[in-house]
Amino acid sequence: MRVASVALALAAVAFARPAAAQERDSAAVPAASLIREVFAYEGGGRDPFMSLLKSGDVRPLISDLKLTTVVYDGRFASRSVAVLRDITNRRIYRVKTGDIIGRLKVTQIRPREVVFTVQEFGFERQETVSLTKQEETP
Repeated sequence: MRVASVALALAAVAFARPAAAQERDSAAVPAASLIREVFAYEGGGRDPFMSLLKSGDVRPLISDLKLTTVVYDGRFASRSVAVLRDITNRRIYRVKTGDIIGRLKVTQIRPREVVFTVQEFGFERQETVSLTKQEETP
């Protein structure tokens, strides 16, 4: 009861100002403008508010990649290079260990295959793309 009466008294004092004073104050204060806070996502993954369909982060899929060449260095595996081709748009990717293509991260390059870590919906799994066997001509 007491809190309500105090609040009512404060409201009456706030609205009891003369009309001339209110007009003078409104002329001095510019019109309020809408200011929005803007965020930018730099590094550390994709922007969670951007649609996956509009971004290029979904492509290439692991099923779209074909391993064409592996240049393997047995002494220094980090210097190994793999060449992959996207069969949907014929784009070529030359990758080393640690490179990222869309949602795929190159984890390891072996003599005849490349191991990827696929990041989907907060989970990670490993997938392997191998060279296709070519028959030797006699």
